[in-house]
Amino acid sequence: MAKNITPRKENYSQWYLDVIKAAELADYAPVRGCMVIRPTGYSIWENIQAKLDAEFKKTGHVNAYFPLLIPYSFLQKEAEHVEGFSPECAVVTHAGGEELEEPFVVRPTSETIIGHMY
Repeated sequence: MAKNITPRKENYSQWYLDVIKAAELADYAPVRGCMVIRPTGYSIWENIQAKLDAEFKKTGHVNAYFPLLIPYSFLQKEAEHVEGFSPECAVVTHAGGEELEEPFVVRPTSETIIGHMY
């Protein structure tokens, strides 16, 4: 067994992280909670994405892309819709050397931005 890999039976989650790091598929970024997907890992992701995209398109689905940042007021809407909602998000309060009128929240999977746009 490779060095520094937790046995799978002992701790599955840690084993998975150890394998990803040992295989150099991804590594921890200098920002807490973030990872860098390395070239081999990204290649695997591109192949998975291409296969799934082809299957989705067969059913008539189309792709869309939404922003990483959403207005803080949108996050408050999510709290209204989900009982016990507890956001753990980064908040952007300044841009271009000035304080923003409304803060933005890093929330790439927010249903509120999707609903707003559609």
